[in-house]
Amino acid sequence: MEQIYINPLVIQRADPQIYKHTDGFYYFSASVPAYNLIELRKSRTINGLAHAAPKTIWLKHDQGEMSQLIWAPELHYIRGKWYIYFAASDTTALDKNGMFQHRMFVIESSSPDPMSSEANWIEKGRVETPLDSFSLDATVFETNGTLYYIWAQKDPTIAGNSNLYIAEMANPWTLKSEPVLLSNPEFDWEKRGFMVNEGPAILHHAHKFFLTYSASATDENYAMGMLTIDDNQDFLNPDNWLKSNNPVFQSDLEIGQYGPGHNSFTVSEDGESNLLVYHSRNYTHIVGDPLYDPNRHTCVQKFTFNGNGQPVFGSPVPYTERGGLK
Repeated sequence: MEQIYINPLVIQRADPQIYKHTDGFYYFSASVPAYNLIELRKSRTINGLAHAAPKTIWLKHDQGEMSQLIWAPELHYIRGKWYIYFAASDTTALDKNGMFQHRMFVIESSSPDPMSSEANWIEKGRVETPLDSFSLDATVFETNGTLYYIWAQKDPTIAGNSNLYIAEMANPWTLKSEPVLLSNPEFDWEKRGFMVNEGPAILHHAHKFFLTYSASATDENYAMGMLTIDDNQDFLNPDNWLKSNNPVFQSDLEIGQYGPGHNSFTVSEDGESNLLVYHSRNYTHIVGDPLYDPNRHTCVQKFTFNGNGQPVFGSPVPYTERGGLK
């Protein structure tokens, strides 16, 4: 019997990540509407995350560089320890270029259970990059014993709000190599409202790595793009990454799903299906900055691969299982 997933899965949670650990549990992290803390949820099943009690594992500081706008936490298990990567700022004010002022940070726990009272999360500090500029949405992946860091950052010499970069890591909180530019907003669909490449996520299948990302403003223009590389190539050579000309996942006006993006990947309970995790809205009229509209909801849906081994994400699923959101 095919597994049917609740959609939206978690209400008012943007930038979602679902990670299935070796203990058999799914762990869920996302931005909370108040942008003031990091919480985790845990369940044996995907649908169970809809009802799992969230646990706050870290609170923003009262002042300083980790005191405002806590964005997009991602949970990773690296070499026997848990890490959460997130972005934070010391102010809600915009800079002279009209941009937020985030930098990237990481916390660490050696507890077997990241939600236990003994987890004791340690602040490892800021992940330093050569550019001291707006940066966010870090993710990591490891292959052949090498750990890589991918993130979004503003380069003052390049038009737009953010580009995608990759670097090798010396450890889970320190870059080892110089950053390499992988993608910047160049197509029309990447420049609607704002010129943005952000929210990277990594998928491995059939000897290829796929790097999905989100582009344009966080309203109905938000859409997902993708870069592809063979897994035996040099990840730090930007020429090895092939960028898709068109979005691979975008708003569907017929079913009323808008701005799907900032995705992650996981697998079904039986391990047989690949799952796309993302946020979306079911309306377009937003008063004020879309970032402060709380109704980006977490969704999850199955996807397949075509004959060339490329992921086929299809269209966003309609909201069907939550009363009042149909």
